[in-house]
Amino acid sequence: MVAHAITMRNRVVAYSHRWRAWELPAWLLAFIAAVIAADLAVIGACAAATRFRGADLELAAVLLACNLLTVELTHRAGEPAGLVKDVHAIWELPLALLLPPLYALLVPIPRMALVQWRVRPTLVYRRVFTAAALGLSYGAASLAFHVLGPEVTGAAPGAQARVLAWTLAAAACGVLKSAVNKVLVMTAVKGADPAASVRENLFTREPLFHDAAELSVGIMVAHAVTASPFMALGALPLVALLHRSFRHAQLVDASRIDAKTGLLNAGTWLREARLETARAVRTRAPLAVAIADIDHFKNVNDTFGHLAGDAVLAALASALNALLRDGDLTGRFGGEEFCILLPGTDAAEARQITERLREKISRIVTPVSGATSGDPPLQVTISIGVAALGSSRRDLDELLAAADHALYQAKEAGRNRVCVLAASPG
Repeated sequence: MVAHAITMRNRVVAYSHRWRAWELPAWLLAFIAAVIAADLAVIGACAAATRFRGADLELAAVLLACNLLTVELTHRAGEPAGLVKDVHAIWELPLALLLPPLYALLVPIPRMALVQWRVRPTLVYRRVFTAAALGLSYGAASLAFHVLGPEVTGAAPGAQARVLAWTLAAAACGVLKSAVNKVLVMTAVKGADPAASVRENLFTREPLFHDAAELSVGIMVAHAVTASPFMALGALPLVALLHRSFRHAQLVDASRIDAKTGLLNAGTWLREARLETARAVRTRAPLAVAIADIDHFKNVNDTFGHLAGDAVLAALASALNALLRDGDLTGRFGGEEFCILLPGTDAAEARQITERLREKISRIVTPVSGATSGDPPLQVTISIGVAALGSSRRDLDELLAAADHALYQAKEAGRNRVCVLAASPG
């Protein structure tokens, strides 16, 4: 009993440290509170207006059980950080379409609680906000679907024309749910991390394919359970497999990325850079490599704290993404060191690009939590070493060694500068 009590106490302490909503900007904290309050208010209003029926409760219980079983069957696959793609709308969308809005508003709550407990504990307010955003988005879809009228949304469509109308209406409401949820979630994400890309998170091929697959299977499950709620059980293995497939793809992608910056990690950068360098050597195309190092980064951590140091790394990564070209390859090599591959770039062009980077980064002011108006701004500079392909450097290892030597010269010359070791003619 004593050991159990200590364990529970440690869990409470751990969760209290995760509740850091007060560290958010004031407007974002107000937005999160407003979304949660709106969800609770709508739940209260719908609860007062909903007439509970045995058939509705049976369908809700079966779909909720399948939803929670999906969490349990796939919890070992984990959950990556950041925006998470899953398949739970396959169970939750039918609830929104076939039952009164109250059920759709409530269903994300037990699922989020189970994910927090069984999959990955995270900041509690994020789970609460996610459940509220999902509830409001499902509520909007449910209300829109039921407003269309029973001639379209009847529970047992029969004729082909009616089936088509029902399916199109369900798909439109599924898109509405997705749109409302994305607006709410991305507002919070951009508020917490202005560098987050809406396009990369929502509108590239993989997220769009995921949304389409989830929507189509969700509509098929909704069709099936109009005949019997227990038809959902037949879809459970398929949904669990689909969830594992999506999660595996996310985890594989996450394994390529440095968590603090969103750039390629060292291993991935080296693999891709070797292929690009070999291609440039084979085709006699110009190519350059740059190594950037933050000046006096240890002082940043010692003076402002490691969270401020992480913020500096993220700001630098954001600047690299904004200023470099689409074909350039950027990776973090640990600590405060970054490597940049510049295909199709000779030494003179590489100098221009890296000088622009150096100047831009020197003007970035990183916000520091708890800083007052009298505190000095947190700004950093970088030193950059650059090397280009040539007769004396014909592979990536030689380029990196030369760029590292150039970086050493930039540091020795006083930091906050670019040093280029030009290639001898090929």
